[in-house]
Amino acid sequence: MTIANRLFQVTDPAVLQGLVKTQPLATLVVPHEGTLHVNHVPLFLDPARGPHGTLVGHVGRGNGLWPLLPQKAVAVFHGPQAYVSPSWYPSKAIDGKQVPTWNYATVHAHGTLHAVDDPVRLRAILHTLSEQHEAHRPDPWGIDDAPADYIDKLLGAIVGVELAVERWEGVWKVGQNRTDTDRAGVVQGLLAEGTSAARDMAALVLAA
Repeated sequence: MTIANRLFQVTDPAVLQGLVKTQPLATLVVPHEGTLHVNHVPLFLDPARGPHGTLVGHVGRGNGLWPLLPQKAVAVFHGPQAYVSPSWYPSKAIDGKQVPTWNYATVHAHGTLHAVDDPVRLRAILHTLSEQHEAHRPDPWGIDDAPADYIDKLLGAIVGVELAVERWEGVWKVGQNRTDTDRAGVVQGLLAEGTSAARDMAALVLAA
């Protein structure tokens, strides 16, 4: 790992797990026989299972991923990201020695991925996923809202996946290597962009 990466490294479990909770769609990468299998799977974290928690989700039964399991894997969670223009740096006016960069926040969860093909456990996975994403709604949908035979049929079409996390990595590249003045210029520039993504990144730059 380079010095720059160490500068941007985040290790606080609460911060890492906070991003996983708010950005649950993971890029799930599994190596097998010289090939990288890449899937995009919403995962929820059960922090009580294992020393570093367990990430849980499901894929379609027709997905070629689950027959490969168990297998080492990494789940990548993507947080806020934004282009940073050198024109936002007040220091640019001094010598012009500034170039564009890209700010971002990511979490990598490394571990062993297992398949779950038990109907009871699959139902629990669906229940938890829907509960997490529906809880804030005034009339939340629940798995029991659908006919039981319909859900049973769907359960036969999916396979659960569980990543027992062995190691977390977090990278928050949000201008920690810039002066306070340049960071303030970046925040101003991002806010002027007027997008929700830029506002989210501005908040991370402010907190750096």
